[in-house]
Amino acid sequence: MEGQDEVSAREQHFHSQVRESTICFLLFAILYIVSYFIIRRYKRKSDEQEDEDAIVNRISLFLSTFTLAVSAGAVLLLPFSIISNEILLAFPQNYYIQWLNGSLIHGLWNLASLFSNLCLFVLMPFAFFFLESEGFAGLKKGIRARILETLVMLILLALLILGMVWVASALVDNDAASMESLYDLWEFYLPYLYSCISLMGCLLLLLCTPVGLSRMFTVMGQLLVKPAILEDLDEQIYMITLEEEALQRRLNGLSSSVEYNMMELEQELENVKTLKTKLERRKKASAWERNLVYPAVMVLLLIETSISVLLVACNILCLLVDETAMPKGTRGPGIGNASLSAFGFVGAALEIILIFYLMVSSVVGFYSLRCFGNFIPKKDDTTMTKIIGNCVSILVLSSALPVMSRTLGITRFDLLGDFGRFNWLGNFYIVLSYNLLFAIVTTLCLVRKFTSAVREELLKALGLHKLHLSNTPRDSETAKPSANGHQKAL
Repeated sequence: MEGQDEVSAREQHFHSQVRESTICFLLFAILYIVSYFIIRRYKRKSDEQEDEDAIVNRISLFLSTFTLAVSAGAVLLLPFSIISNEILLAFPQNYYIQWLNGSLIHGLWNLASLFSNLCLFVLMPFAFFFLESEGFAGLKKGIRARILETLVMLILLALLILGMVWVASALVDNDAASMESLYDLWEFYLPYLYSCISLMGCLLLLLCTPVGLSRMFTVMGQLLVKPAILEDLDEQIYMITLEEEALQRRLNGLSSSVEYNMMELEQELENVKTLKTKLERRKKASAWERNLVYPAVMVLLLIETSISVLLVACNILCLLVDETAMPKGTRGPGIGNASLSAFGFVGAALEIILIFYLMVSSVVGFYSLRCFGNFIPKKDDTTMTKIIGNCVSILVLSSALPVMSRTLGITRFDLLGDFGRFNWLGNFYIVLSYNLLFAIVTTLCLVRKFTSAVREELLKALGLHKLHLSNTPRDSETAKPSANGHQKAL
C-alpha cells in the first residue's frame, strides 16, 4: 500500500508539473503574439529587405518581442496573483480551479524574475551589439563574423559590469565575506545586480509616475471630446477651412525650387488638417459623449489619483508605528489562505485598478520627460535600435512596478521569488524616504497642474506673461496659436 501511495503521489506531482508548464507556455505564447503585432505596428517597413541586414533585423525583432512579452508578464503578474488569491478564497473546493494554486503562482514569479534577468543582461545587449556589429577587420564578412564580434562585446561588457559591482560592493561593505559571495554567480551576484537594477527602476518610477499622474488629464483630454461650452464649432470649422484653402493655394503657387518654404507650408497645412479633423469629430459627437463621458473620466482620474496619494499617506503612518508594514517584513499566510485586503474582493479589485493606473501613468510620464522624449515610437517609422531602447525601458519599469506597489503600500501581497530578495527593501529609511518623496512630488505635480490656468491669468493681469515665466513645453496644456487665432494642443 505504501508503494502504491508513493507511486500515486509521484504521478500526481508529475501531472501537476506538466499542467503548470502547459499553462505557463500558453500564457507566454499569448503575450508573445500580442507583443509581436505591437512591434510590427511601429517597426520601420524599409528594414525588411532580403539581405544580411534583414536577417539581423529579424533576429533583433524576435529578441525584442520576447523582452516585451516578459515586460507584459511582469506587469500582469501582480494583478493575476491578487485575483487568484481571491478566487481561491471564494471557491476553495471547486474542481475547475484546482490548477490555480500556490505552486503555479510561485512558478510564474520565479520565471518572470529569471526571464527579466535574461532579457536585461543577455538578450537585449546581444540584440543591440548584433545590430551594430560589422565583423572584425580581416575576417570574412557575414553572420558568423557579426555573431563573433557580438559575443566578444558581451564578454567585455560582462567583465566591466562585474568589476564595477565588485568595486561598489567593496566600497559600500568592506567585508571579505560579502566580496567572496560575489563569486557565487547564480545565488548572489545576479540577484544582487538585479536588485541594483530594480532600485534604479524604482527611482525612475518615482520620477515618471508623478509626472504621468498629472499628464494623464492632458492625454485623456486630447483623446476624448470636450464639452462645447460657449463655442461655435461651425464658425471654427468655416475659418479653419478658409485657412486650409489659402495654404493650399500658396503651396500650389510656389515653385519647386523654394524647397524650404514648401516643407514649412506642408507642415502647417498638415497641422491645419489635423485641427479640422478634431473640430469635425467634436461636432459629430453626441451630446452624451460631449457632456457626460469627458467629465466622468476626469472625475474618475481625480478619484484614482487621490486614492493613490491617500494610500501612500496611510502607508507612511503604518511604517512609523508598525515595522511589519515594511516590504521585507513578515511573510503572509500564503496563496488562498487569507484576503490581501481588509475590504475583501472589492479592495482587491481596487488594488488591481490602481496598479494598472500607476503603470499607464508611469509610461506616460516616461515619454513626457524631455530626456526620453525622443524614445516615442512612431507608427511604421521606428528603427530597431529605438525599439530595443523602448523594450529595455519598459522592462525596467515593469520589473520595478511590483516592488513599487509593495513599497508604497498599494498592495500587501508579499513578493515571491527573486522579487522579494532585494536587500534595500528591508532598509527603513530608504522605504520611508521613497514614500515621502512619492507623496510630496505627486501632490506638487497635481497642484501645479490644476493651478496653471490661474497662474497664467495672474501673470497676464500683472503684465508678466511676455517673460514666459511659466511656459514649459511638457506640462502646459496651452498650445501654439495658429494663424486663425485658435489654439493647437501640444
